[in-house]
Amino acid sequence: MLGVPGTGIPDGLEERAEMYRALLADRRMLIVLDDAGSESQIVPLLPGNPGSGVIITSRSRLAGLAGATHVDVEIFDSDQSVDLLSRVAGAERVRSEVEAAEALAELCGHLPLALRIAGARLSARQHWSIEQLVSRLEDETRRLDELKHGEMGIRASISLTYESAGADARRLFRLLTVLDTQVFSAWVSAALLDRPLNDAQDLMDDLADAQLIETTGAGYGVHSQYRFHDLIRVFARERLAAEETPEERNAALARVLGGLLFLAEAAHRREYGGDYVQIHSTAPRWPLPQRLVDRLVASPLQWYERERSTLVSGIRQAAQAGFVELCWDLAISSVTLFESRVYLDDWRETHEIALATARQACDRRGQAAMLYSRGSLYITQQRFGDARCDFEAAVGLFREIGDSQGAALVIRNIGFLDRVSGRFDDAEAHYRQALEIFRANGDQVASAYVLHNLAQLRLEFDDLPGAQRLLSEALDLSRSSGSRRVEAQVLHRIGQTYLQSGQSALAVEVLNEALLVVRNIGDPTGEAYVLHGLGVARLRRGELAEAESALRRSLMLAGTSNEQLVEARVLLALGELCVTRDDASQAVMYYEQALALFAKMHMPLQEARTLITLSDAHRELGDDDAARDALTRGLALTEQLDPVVAAQIRDQLTRLMRRYGH
Repeated sequence: MLGVPGTGIPDGLEERAEMYRALLADRRMLIVLDDAGSESQIVPLLPGNPGSGVIITSRSRLAGLAGATHVDVEIFDSDQSVDLLSRVAGAERVRSEVEAAEALAELCGHLPLALRIAGARLSARQHWSIEQLVSRLEDETRRLDELKHGEMGIRASISLTYESAGADARRLFRLLTVLDTQVFSAWVSAALLDRPLNDAQDLMDDLADAQLIETTGAGYGVHSQYRFHDLIRVFARERLAAEETPEERNAALARVLGGLLFLAEAAHRREYGGDYVQIHSTAPRWPLPQRLVDRLVASPLQWYERERSTLVSGIRQAAQAGFVELCWDLAISSVTLFESRVYLDDWRETHEIALATARQACDRRGQAAMLYSRGSLYITQQRFGDARCDFEAAVGLFREIGDSQGAALVIRNIGFLDRVSGRFDDAEAHYRQALEIFRANGDQVASAYVLHNLAQLRLEFDDLPGAQRLLSEALDLSRSSGSRRVEAQVLHRIGQTYLQSGQSALAVEVLNEALLVVRNIGDPTGEAYVLHGLGVARLRRGELAEAESALRRSLMLAGTSNEQLVEARVLLALGELCVTRDDASQAVMYYEQALALFAKMHMPLQEARTLITLSDAHRELGDDDAARDALTRGLALTEQLDPVVAAQIRDQLTRLMRRYGH
């Protein structure tokens, strides 16, 4: 080596290193050290003069090499992957099956070695189509068997790295595949191993250094997140099945899901100021240290967002594993995220899974909780008939098991359905019934929610002092409990009260305060409602440009959130804006759109009121027949309303008909 005969090479490592450096002292050399296992292997081979350079490849990061420049070799993108397949398997062949080649690259995880093996197999079997190899690789249980050709093999390559890791790191590597999610947070490792986080995270980082897992770059510290490369996950699942018993796997899964529920409850408490408007199970939690919990859920909705995929997949896995209470409790605990971020598909999917699981297990409390929560989803979707069916079933189940708090939560929502359908007497009775239970149970947030809805009923009858008294109490309760979301709802209702009393300047002031809250907590639906109120307040003050800006923004948010109720209200306000600008023709268009939405949601009171407004717009255009038809349709709708409200609407319609000579 370097001109030294074998008999001249010293026996000892230090002597060899000294001779090696002496021979390189006057030379300019590029030294390549391939597949280095550790820094201790490399240090004796580093030249002592600055005229030489060293390229080192390793499965580990080798962070202990001072002054080294680290270059991470990333996997290929789709184009690079297909290009490598073309070079190995043949360009014409790949061009004839481009879609299959892209699918093959995806199944290989865009890993160069896997792509090279796949290309070599195709090259060796000219009678195979690319689609045929794709079909073979789609079976995950055989994927690593298929990715072998001659001396090249993915399993052998990963196995070398796996076997070099410590026993605890190897066990964590296996257990991480218990979860069906693509990304997992650092705290999960502690639950899987049932060990303190610092110890478990050290093992996670050992795996990351060995490139058996990788960091996502989405967080740092306690918020660090990791993921597997697809083919490494397949290998890890093989080792899980071979080295961990079913009992060990189930126990690890139960700990993670118990930890997830523990954190979800903590995030909900921080968001709402307490464990309010929630129904829980007796499922075992895996508690984490309070200091760690405080850091993890310091920003509750951000924590929920980070764990979204873990929550959704965890609910599905809990159902599959037969963890009934964990399943439905995780589902209802996730609504804080689903509702605030308008993840309605996640809400629906998780609750259908949890409801089916509770029914199969004859868990009445779980069934009641899921029916209550799914009914709340239906309210969000303005499917009021479906919501009422779920609520009626839920309240019956809660009463059967003697759960007054659960029954009150459902009764409160039935009151909302009564209110929006114009059945005000029924609404007040249901609200009062729920409020009595909430006060007895000390649930301040639920009490505040009911109080501001009772205030809305007072506004329906122009009882402004009564509404203000109720809202003052609701605001105190929401602030003392720390529930920013309910506080924003109360502020919005106070703004409506000022609007109804003609105090538009005060309405703008309090609605701006509400707007700041909903934006700070990230509530797009709440923002849509507040912006609608601001738009109307600006309109009443003659600030037409500002009014239109707020209403357009509200309409956009309502459409994004599929919030048809606020969308219909915004359309009414835009119609009023057009009337102010002497554009009755455009106003009619907006009123018709609002009317269609109210009809779709089965809200006869709002339909009747909209028809009165529509009649006025038709009258402005000189279309008496259309105006008369709108009033007649409104009169027919009064049959569906609460008798007192129906009488008021009927009187208004009758006066208008007489005024116009009908």
